[in-house]
Amino acid sequence: MPASAQNLRINPDRLWQSLMEMAEIGPGIAGGNNRQTLTDADSEGRHLFQTWCEAAGLSMGVDKMGTMFATRAGEDPDADPVYVGSHLDTQPTGGKYDGVLGVLGALEAVRTLNDLGIKTKHPIVVTNWANEEGARFAPAMLASGVFAGQHSLEHAYSRQDLDGKTYGEELERIGWKGDEEPGARKMAAYYELHIEQGPILEAEGKDIGVVTHCQGLWWLEFTLTGREAHTGSTPMAMRVNAGLAMARILEMVEEVAMDNQPNAVGGVGQMTFTPNSRNVLPGSVVFTVDIRTPDLDKLNRMRADIEARAQEICKALEVGCTIEAVGHFDPVTFDGDLVTTVRDAAERLGYSHLDIVSGAGHDACWAAQVAPATMIMCPCVNGISHNEAEEISKDWATAGTDVLCHAVLQRAQIVE
Repeated sequence: MPASAQNLRINPDRLWQSLMEMAEIGPGIAGGNNRQTLTDADSEGRHLFQTWCEAAGLSMGVDKMGTMFATRAGEDPDADPVYVGSHLDTQPTGGKYDGVLGVLGALEAVRTLNDLGIKTKHPIVVTNWANEEGARFAPAMLASGVFAGQHSLEHAYSRQDLDGKTYGEELERIGWKGDEEPGARKMAAYYELHIEQGPILEAEGKDIGVVTHCQGLWWLEFTLTGREAHTGSTPMAMRVNAGLAMARILEMVEEVAMDNQPNAVGGVGQMTFTPNSRNVLPGSVVFTVDIRTPDLDKLNRMRADIEARAQEICKALEVGCTIEAVGHFDPVTFDGDLVTTVRDAAERLGYSHLDIVSGAGHDACWAAQVAPATMIMCPCVNGISHNEAEEISKDWATAGTDVLCHAVLQRAQIVE
């Protein structure tokens, strides 16, 4: 990097003010945000972001999934752009920083380049991916998945929320359906800044997480079929208890995850009992097992082990068991050269850093299917995320954005 940019720093106050202004749109009930995909609040946040991008001299493009691409022109018209961004949509009870820091940090990096009159060979594109969270329309990372060819546009448009409204209908309703074909854009590279969503960086006292991998995932939906019966008058030995089978499977999932340490997790966050009455044994139980690890062989071994042992548990209790894979992506190894630009930037700026594996899925996972990609992480207080209590410090946000700016410049190439 040229000597003129060695000590480049972003404007911390401007970044923080942007984060706080965006947080005013779609406020939650406990200090966070509820700005779910394709709601009126999402549209309002998009308009604010567009206003800021236009003020920074960026040209806006929108694809048919509603993803926003704000371009800062490069000096070489034939050079593929460097993309940088994340998402502005939130969980129903989400925080102010998950995703948002990555989008507004990218915008702040561009504003800083403008302030200093720095030109780059490659264009830089600040990106707001649509429906990263998947809270309203499953699956998560939907728009980036369509961009990477993992889902068809028709499949994405047909996704329904709990009220039966489709993605396609709601995208039209809020007025953010663009003309660009998803995936038509060329990428030289993709960078994404994100809060860690875990406790490691804070516990280790590190400023920057250099993300080398993203865990792979299986979501396995279990449907257990028992026999509805009165909880008080049905003898224990005569029950076909789907609830008991579920409990034993949950304990087994914990055992499988612990047996595959290090770097493996497993658990259940969603379940439904039918008829869900206090004094009726369930006729059916539906729940989703979530297993993750950055090791593909281990991930698939865990799935096979859990499915085989679950069938044994259910057979012993005479409970029916069907299992459907409802979500999956393989582990991602991020581009080694881009990872090095992040590590070098942290060292050049004097920030402490730690190589880290992302435990959550991100748009960078799908971007990595079409271009070199990597991520930068900053700590979050107590590792809390997907929660209105999510919090980061101004210093952490600044450090992450400083490193992002330097890493992107390294790839976009300063023109002097």
